[in-house]
Amino acid sequence: MITRQTILDWCSQTLQTALFQDYAPNGLQVEGRNEIRKVVTAVTASLAAVNYAVEQGADMLLVHHGLFWKSEPVTITGWKKARIATLLKNEINMAGYHLPLDAHPILGNNAQLAKLMNWETEKQFGEQNLLNSGRLKQPQTLDELCRQLQQNLGRAPIAVGQGNRMVERIIWCTGGAQGFFQTAIDEGTDVYLTGEISEAQFHLANETDTAFISAGHHATERYGIRALGDALAAQFNIANVFFDEQNPA
Repeated sequence: MITRQTILDWCSQTLQTALFQDYAPNGLQVEGRNEIRKVVTAVTASLAAVNYAVEQGADMLLVHHGLFWKSEPVTITGWKKARIATLLKNEINMAGYHLPLDAHPILGNNAQLAKLMNWETEKQFGEQNLLNSGRLKQPQTLDELCRQLQQNLGRAPIAVGQGNRMVERIIWCTGGAQGFFQTAIDEGTDVYLTGEISEAQFHLANETDTAFISAGHHATERYGIRALGDALAAQFNIANVFFDEQNPA
């Protein structure tokens, strides 16, 4: 029998959660049944993901974006009540791993995006090693890179920069990491890629001659949680299903 705690201990050790200062709890967030036979993975613990876990007869929902964040109210009402009530009614455990899953050098979102895109990773750096620096396998124009991203991620990216500009050096951080753009500029790169863009990045890209790509928060973070689920299933010989919600953001 594979217990909940066995799964949690393995995830914590594998992702080295103790090394991170996060603004969300890493690990178990909602307690369900003790025995784990089937896991559903998803980017976010949305109601759609919770309902899918119920339909699949899962014992655990394993996600990147959990239910509790330091910036949110602590009351369990409305949409949060609906998600938690469904988990509790069906005795489904919900565990989330945020920054540790972004940064893991093999299973992490950044590492898995590089694998998907066939980029060469040279180093991890910056705040909690969340930024990755590397090179494209061969130089290509910004437009060509964007077309490749759209083909692989299924979402058209937003790019700021000259489309015919040749790029080779790339720095990236999946999800909502537009705030690291200045760090990437200081490090030196042809293009910085993340999941979201805010108003300020348009001006920084144009004024520093550093291309900026927003490739989608959800789209860039599908792959870490899926890799974690696959590794977990292989380690403990349990069933694992990935739920890919169609989130354009």
